[in-house]
Amino acid sequence: MDVSTCLKSLLLAIRQYRNNKSALNASQLQKHIEEVCGLKCGGVLFSGQVLPSECLSGLMEVAGDPNTNHTLTGTIISLLAQFASDGEAKEALHSSYNFTGTLAAIIHCNRTTPEEPLVLQCLNVLQRLTYNVRTLHCVSHVHELISFLMQHVQSSNDDTVKACLGLMANLCRHDTSVQSHIKSQSNVKAFYRALINFLGHNCLTVVVFALSILSSLTLNEEVGQKLFNAKNIHQTFQLIFNITVNGDGTLTRNYAVDLLVDLLKNPKIADYLTKYKHLSVCLSEVLGLLHSKDPDTASKVMELLVSLCSVPVLRKLVCETVLRPPAPRIQPGTRKGVQARGSEPSLALVHWVTSPLDGPEQCYMHALSLLTELFEEAIDSSLCSSAQSFVELLLQEVLVLLHSPDSTEGDQSLKKHCLRAGRVVDLLLDILTYSAQIITLQHTSQILEISLTLSLLCGDDALRMLVSQRLSPEVCVSQVELLLSYCQDLAGSTCTTSNYQLSQLCSEVVLKTLELMSHLKQQMPDMETSFYRILQDQRMVTPLSLALTSNCREHVQVALRILFEAAPLPDFPSVILGDSIAANNAYRQRDGELSIRSSSACDDVSFAGKSFSMMHAEPSGSAYHSIDSLIKKLRNGVELQEKVKDVHMSEVIDVYEQKLSALACKESRLQDLLEAKALALSQADRLIAQYRCQRAQAEAEARKLASLLKDTERRKEDLQTELNDQLLEVERLKSDSQQLLEHNGRLQAVADQHQELKGTYNQLLSRYDKGEGMLKELQAAHISLTQQAEGMKKINEELQLQQERTLSEMAEKEQQIKGLKLDVLEKDRNITGLQNELRRQEEQIHEMEENISILRKELNKTEQARKDSSIKASSLELQKSQLEAKVEKMEGDLSKHTQMIAMIHSLSSGKLKDVTANLSL
Repeated sequence: MDVSTCLKSLLLAIRQYRNNKSALNASQLQKHIEEVCGLKCGGVLFSGQVLPSECLSGLMEVAGDPNTNHTLTGTIISLLAQFASDGEAKEALHSSYNFTGTLAAIIHCNRTTPEEPLVLQCLNVLQRLTYNVRTLHCVSHVHELISFLMQHVQSSNDDTVKACLGLMANLCRHDTSVQSHIKSQSNVKAFYRALINFLGHNCLTVVVFALSILSSLTLNEEVGQKLFNAKNIHQTFQLIFNITVNGDGTLTRNYAVDLLVDLLKNPKIADYLTKYKHLSVCLSEVLGLLHSKDPDTASKVMELLVSLCSVPVLRKLVCETVLRPPAPRIQPGTRKGVQARGSEPSLALVHWVTSPLDGPEQCYMHALSLLTELFEEAIDSSLCSSAQSFVELLLQEVLVLLHSPDSTEGDQSLKKHCLRAGRVVDLLLDILTYSAQIITLQHTSQILEISLTLSLLCGDDALRMLVSQRLSPEVCVSQVELLLSYCQDLAGSTCTTSNYQLSQLCSEVVLKTLELMSHLKQQMPDMETSFYRILQDQRMVTPLSLALTSNCREHVQVALRILFEAAPLPDFPSVILGDSIAANNAYRQRDGELSIRSSSACDDVSFAGKSFSMMHAEPSGSAYHSIDSLIKKLRNGVELQEKVKDVHMSEVIDVYEQKLSALACKESRLQDLLEAKALALSQADRLIAQYRCQRAQAEAEARKLASLLKDTERRKEDLQTELNDQLLEVERLKSDSQQLLEHNGRLQAVADQHQELKGTYNQLLSRYDKGEGMLKELQAAHISLTQQAEGMKKINEELQLQQERTLSEMAEKEQQIKGLKLDVLEKDRNITGLQNELRRQEEQIHEMEENISILRKELNKTEQARKDSSIKASSLELQKSQLEAKVEKMEGDLSKHTQMIAMIHSLSSGKLKDVTANLSL
């Protein structure tokens, strides 16, 4: 069954369960959920399409319903928990579907029975879902969840304690609203005492969780200053490094690294770490984890190293440890020093930088950030020579990452490529920027400082030359062309948030690549030509306008540097750039006004979402999935008043009016862009006219070049004769050099044989020394073995006596075993009889179920016949009423006629009276 059919069946089962929450519908829904679990369709479920979104919203509603049984709720949570580790799916569950609020509501509904497996399952999923994610204050039941966690951290169940502490650590980290709420609780002191008691727990995971919570809550308070003072902090450092290196699972290592990263943000604790005596040893062991094959472990280690580089003293130590060449090791049997190149952390960094795009994104991004920090430290220090040798290896691998990806792989692959390519260009720019810096000399009379400055500048120029030799203009041009075409396609497509973010990312990488080309244009003539040609391309308007109107200072500065280079060029589209900047500013101004207008209504809407989820425990937007259905329900006003009594209808309508006005602003921005396109077309016509003039000038220059070509051909003939003479002389020199090379080869062979004999001699000497040592060890072992043999004889005699005793005991035991076997045979016969009786009862149950199904079918038929007969009876009653009306009408007409006849007969003769009498009769 394909994914689409399976999702349609799942949606149908959800609707049936909503209409009738019977056991049969629940089992059908659970069956369909298990089928979806086996398909592994995470990409389809979170694609944003209508069918998967309705399925997810329905699952959230069913899971959040307090009347749903725990088995079905656990199955839904197990399905959604599979995607809690994926970045995009995790973000969608957290923001779009409010999965966090749904789980918190389930825990709140089952708060009286915390030992339920469903509660533990919700806690574990919440821990994974909230890791490194900020929880919004408007999420339903978050305060009740915090109270539940504070109450049950001292539970007798270790799994519950671990889950509560891990979730509390996630909620407290970098969230001041949660921290202030915890501190305002009445039992916060008891909570602190419980956390301090956990520091002596035998499980390292619990210890790390407790330290993380205490650092988030009390680091800047009196309790935290006592806990993380100079006496205790060294033990904390040792604990964190031991967990990071030896590991108590990937989860514990991640939280330990996060704890150290948070502690390093405190200047006092960072200073304590610089004075830690075992820091260099611990750092070497941590760097050894870079050779791990697990990308999550390597990514977390590199995140720790990047945070260490934020402290200047520690950055220097990390740089020396990574880039310093290892000491030579003397291997047995040889006299030469051999360097262990395979164990260098720098090689592991290169490996993670060049990992494929479909791998973990954080891994190669952290590796590039770490390399940037190391080069910033190394280029202007005594490690410049080591950095130069490392750059030679790095450039061979890193420049391959700038090649354009396959256009058929989709926007996700392009986004990852842009992120990595932008960070690679930043790394190259750092190398070039630091290599080109001018080191000022304050004491020019000191010869030592002058010589040191010259050596540093020479090393930096060497790095600059390495980059210019390895990087080709074609790589930069193809990179820029690809990203500019993507920017143009995204500008013409639907204006969505994802398209805007991807366009901004592509523009950022384009400007960084152009800045790199600007640094290298003096060393590479082809690079200069390509650089100025790209600057005159009209597609450069979009990246420059986005960067100049950005709120990031670095992006604006890069755009201004590129604009300074491009403004003097004759064909630079300055008018279109001005129009685009004006359009972006107008859009930002309107967006800002709308955000200011809607800020007052956001709190009310968040309160409405909270109260609505408290009653129905479903995510925001799951019940009202489309705007049309919401407008109908707002017009009716009945359902919303029954569900949310505290929300004013006008405030909700005002929010949607502001959204519609935002869409109108986007439409006006598109209109401005269309006008800019029209200006671009007019400028293109002007460029065509300039091109025709330049073409005429080029033809005149071509004629001049033709005359010059004839002169050069004449000179070429003269030089050809001289070249023939030189070739004859070169052939003579080649024959002489060939003879010298053959003689040199014979001498080299003799030297190689000498070295081989020398090596075998050293090996034989070492073997002789080892043989003498082994002989002495064997003699000592022989003496000890003889003594042991005598002892073994005595022990053997004692064992023979014990064997005789055991034989007699075994005979007694065998008799007992025979009796037990007879008992077992009797019990087996009884069991077989009971099994036969069980089979008969199962057959009777099966027959009864078949009879029940037949009776149900007959009942359905009789019900249908009853409905048909009721319909026929109602139609006959309608016909009867119609006939009665007709009869009444005819009787009225008849009475009128009789009166008329009576009047006529009164005027006529008696004979006519007899006739009227007969007619009346």
